[in-house]
Amino acid sequence: MSAKGPDARAWRATLAGLSASLVGIGLARFAYTPLLPVLITAGWFPASQAAYLGAANLAGYLGGALGARPLARWGGAPGVLRGMMALVTVAFFACALPLSFSWFFLWRFAAGVAGGTLMVLAAPTVLPHVPPARRGLAGGAIFTGVGLGIMASGTVVPLLLQAGLVATWCGLGVLSMLLTGLAWSSWPTDEPAPAAPAAAARRAPATGTLRALYVEYALNATGLVPHMVFLVDFVARGLGQGLAAGGRYWVVFGVGAMLGPVLAGHLADRIGFRAAVRLAFLIQAGAVGVLALTASPGWLIVSSFIVGAFVPGIVPLVLGRAHELVAPDAATRTAAWSRATAAFALGLAVAGYGVSFVYARTGDYATLFALGAGAILLALVIDLAFGRTGS
Repeated sequence: MSAKGPDARAWRATLAGLSASLVGIGLARFAYTPLLPVLITAGWFPASQAAYLGAANLAGYLGGALGARPLARWGGAPGVLRGMMALVTVAFFACALPLSFSWFFLWRFAAGVAGGTLMVLAAPTVLPHVPPARRGLAGGAIFTGVGLGIMASGTVVPLLLQAGLVATWCGLGVLSMLLTGLAWSSWPTDEPAPAAPAAAARRAPATGTLRALYVEYALNATGLVPHMVFLVDFVARGLGQGLAAGGRYWVVFGVGAMLGPVLAGHLADRIGFRAAVRLAFLIQAGAVGVLALTASPGWLIVSSFIVGAFVPGIVPLVLGRAHELVAPDAATRTAAWSRATAAFALGLAVAGYGVSFVYARTGDYATLFALGAGAILLALVIDLAFGRTGS
């Protein structure tokens, strides 16, 4: 076998991982944000119901994150990954039929389950098959799929909407189907060599600092939800600037999301994971909270870019910090990542329903951004309190 063979398979697997994050998170979750005001103005759903449909995806994400590892043990990670990408595709086509709120809720929830499962399984399935010297680059490429999906939702969705909502949902379904086909045969099916003895793998970390990190990660997720769900609607309807303007800010959000993982990794290399996490909390709190005070175009651009960057960018920071606090074997680190992902998903789900409830009662966007900033500041306070005892 040529030397290029394993390397080519590794990068095909990396492309599959990128496609999975693009479909499961970038499109299945974030394409809904620019669609939210259109669903309302087109009369498909009233504002309160449309917001809860966004929350349904976040709740499904939590279910997917919790069930991913048992599913992989039962059906094998490659098969589960293929099935979940296919489920997102079916969900897009199903949403082209505005049958009822319950119908939409079911399929938005199903897409969330698929997204959570893909987030937990894709990178651990791919990275053990990538040469160690290239795993950082491969991991960044996988998470860049989130930003690419956001960019697509901010550019492709407005174009599709010119043909109507039904065509938009079907167009997203076709794009998801193409990416699913691209990844289908690229998932690695052979088992990598075990990195540590089973006894070491069963050593579960239980430090207070690590538990605090999970809580902080959940709070960080809570703080991101107002932008993730309401940014385009805030600009389009709240500020009265229309969907085209909202879509432009969403593109800025997507540019940030594409650059975020690389910038965050560079920051951690320079100052360490613990300091990088704390600085990230502080920057995010300011970027979210500023929209509770002003909606000037300059601050909207800054806020959209920074929050977009940290949606995927906080992932390598928190996971790198978690790895500093656990035993240095692959299985233990994977278990810590799974718990962290579940905590993040829980924060998204709770906040999704929480901000939807607040918005339905008040109709006030500023309150949502203020609550988001407060959640991230609380994460910083907890890290400062518990971090003194950690490494």
